[in-house]
Amino acid sequence: MDIATCDVRALKLGEPLALNGLVYTGRDRLHKYLHDGGALPEGIDLHRAALYHCGPVMLHTPAGWRMVAGGPTTSSREEPYEAEIIERFGLRLIIGKGGMGARTLEACRRFGCVYLQAVGGAATLIANTVTAVEGVDFLETFGAAEALWHLRVKDFPVVVAMDAHGNSLYDRVQARSAQQLAQLLNA
Repeated sequence: MDIATCDVRALKLGEPLALNGLVYTGRDRLHKYLHDGGALPEGIDLHRAALYHCGPVMLHTPAGWRMVAGGPTTSSREEPYEAEIIERFGLRLIIGKGGMGARTLEACRRFGCVYLQAVGGAATLIANTVTAVEGVDFLETFGAAEALWHLRVKDFPVVVAMDAHGNSLYDRVQARSAQQLAQLLNA
């Protein structure tokens, strides 16, 4: 699926995808900076890219930067910031691990965004989908793990875990688990 042109409202909960296009990494420091009014560097358009909750392991070689490992980080840490970032920057695709809260889910519904689950523990597999490291911003300010890396990806594997209609796989699993627990306790 082409990241820049996908119709996020057409994506279905639980749908597996292979992403192709531009992905930016962003963790706690970047989210707080943007939430507090910070600006993105010129030329960065989060509306036509995905924001990946990831602190990659990067290697600088004579040929440039290379991602060695790039597994998702826990997304719930970005919950205080994400809804405002979705609205302010027109974010349509978030990639992470573990899901996000009600504020982010509502922002996804209101503004047309989806949360995509990447596989935790698959850092090398994910790094192998990166065909090019096209740039980096805030390296000196935030450090390598918190910098805004520009990654070109091919066949990056994800699953739609929170859709643009207010549905969440996490909520469904929690409800089903509570129902099964109640049945077990009443048996």
